Amino acid sequence: MTTPEPAPRPSAATKPVRWAADAVSALREGARVRLDYSAQSLWRVDRLIEEIRREGAPYAAVETVLRGLGAYAGEVVVRQTGAEWWTSGGEHWVRTPDGRLWDPVDEARRCYAGDGSLRLLCRDATSVGRH
Repeated sequence: MTTPEPAPRPSAATKPVRWAADAVSALREGARVRLDYSAQSLWRVDRLIEEIRREGAPYAAVETVLRGLGAYAGEVVVRQTGAEWWTSGGEHWVRTPDGRLWDPVDEARRCYAGDGSLRLLCRDATSVGRH
């Protein structure tokens, strides 16, 4: 008996999956932080963004990092809920099976501005039926 091939990911997932993988790799190599695509790891991600914000780094200097961390959070939601990445006009969203759309990349930007949480976005996105 052979195991079935996994279904290919939609093309909308290509960029955010790469951004997330790059962020995971950069943090592992540079900051010795290990991220495992669990909801619990988003506590660490929120703290990292807060540290970057407190250091006063200009947005332009951290934009790529924030995009990667947002994509990482989106990938956590995708893996936990069976959601899919959607894209339009260069923006990327996660669509959960219940039809809700989430923008984890923008949420990472909001975290950097002091008004967001990737951990809470993930909690809300994975709370189907628990409203």
